Amino acid sequence: MAEYDCSPWGLPNTTPDQLGWNVSGFTENVSAKEMEDMCLTRTLYLEKYLGFRQSPVFLPVCVTFLVIFAVGVLGNALTCAVIVRFKVMHTPTNFYLFSLAVSDLLVLLLGMPLELYEMWRNYPFLFGATGCFFKTFLFETVCFASVLNVTALSVERYVAVVHPLKVKHVATRAHAKHVIQAVWAVSVACALPNTCIHGVHVLEPRYGVSFPESAICTIVKPRWIYNLIIQVTTLAFFVLPMLIITAMYVRIGRKLSEGMGRRGAGLGPGFGHNSQWSVHRQQQTARHFQVTKMLCVLVTVFGICWAPFHTDRLMWSFISTWTGDHHVIFEYVHIVSGVFFYLSSAVNPILYNLMSTRFREMFVNVTCCCAPFGAHVRRLTLRNTQMTQPTSLYEKPGPNETPERISQNRDFL
Repeated sequence: MAEYDCSPWGLPNTTPDQLGWNVSGFTENVSAKEMEDMCLTRTLYLEKYLGFRQSPVFLPVCVTFLVIFAVGVLGNALTCAVIVRFKVMHTPTNFYLFSLAVSDLLVLLLGMPLELYEMWRNYPFLFGATGCFFKTFLFETVCFASVLNVTALSVERYVAVVHPLKVKHVATRAHAKHVIQAVWAVSVACALPNTCIHGVHVLEPRYGVSFPESAICTIVKPRWIYNLIIQVTTLAFFVLPMLIITAMYVRIGRKLSEGMGRRGAGLGPGFGHNSQWSVHRQQQTARHFQVTKMLCVLVTVFGICWAPFHTDRLMWSFISTWTGDHHVIFEYVHIVSGVFFYLSSAVNPILYNLMSTRFREMFVNVTCCCAPFGAHVRRLTLRNTQMTQPTSLYEKPGPNETPERISQNRDFL
């Protein structure tokens, strides 16, 4: 057997056997590349093929994630508590927001700890094939459920503003519950394909040495299957929904502008039934405008936060031959996409608090520990409820007709 040493690689008077490789009988026909691998320590060998065991940006990303975690868990838990506790918040719109908050809590409570653990120890993956399936299934499900919840919420808003006569069929609590159940069922079903192609992969043994510490959760099926799934789901669960949502909000904006324009043109209060109808339409338009403005901001932030996530997945699926520049760019995209992904789960309660007076009052009511102040907030909320809740939708009456009630208003946030 020819003697090989690692002097060309900066390790004079060192042989592969001394580095832990069992190369007896193998060194006769090894290539220069194989010899270079045999002159690596076990740690350096793993880093060459799997990357660093701990992410170089673990500390700053960990601090960022922990801040997002604290804000997101508190905010979404308060959102769920407010909607469950107060009957005045049991509206179809808020049911969709509740479902979205549940999705965000799942991401923060179950997904973020796994993400942080993997950044701290990229390998080995200690949770086995079951843990790998669970991780992939969780992220896929909440990804689909979030976008479908936002889409359903936007459709409900579109019907309420553009087709108000259909609102009694669509904007009901029973209908919202059925839609939410369908959203989660579709999300679970669509998460299965990507989950099934993932598993635990270990580096193949070389030179009589195995690497059990190299276990990672990754794709174990042919790469083209993953590429197809990612491209189809990105189109179906991000690009098309965002285009549809944008078109709906443009139409909503035009409809509300027409209403505000008629109000500004002096088509305002008259006398009798016409006066009642006109005042009601003005109030209804103002409510629609406030609710739609908040939801439009929510959708915009949602799109901005989720765009890097899908960019990350598309890069991984489209690039077949990776260069050094590709790796550098992807590393930054991956970090940014992770931060924005979790940020999207924390920002919604902040938007509710900033843009919805009712949510802001309810948040204070839930978190207030002082009885007199809490009672004051409760009285304020009930007074606002009494001022707005009895309002109904009316068709414009004829000269000798009375207004016909269509359905109870369901716009409150």
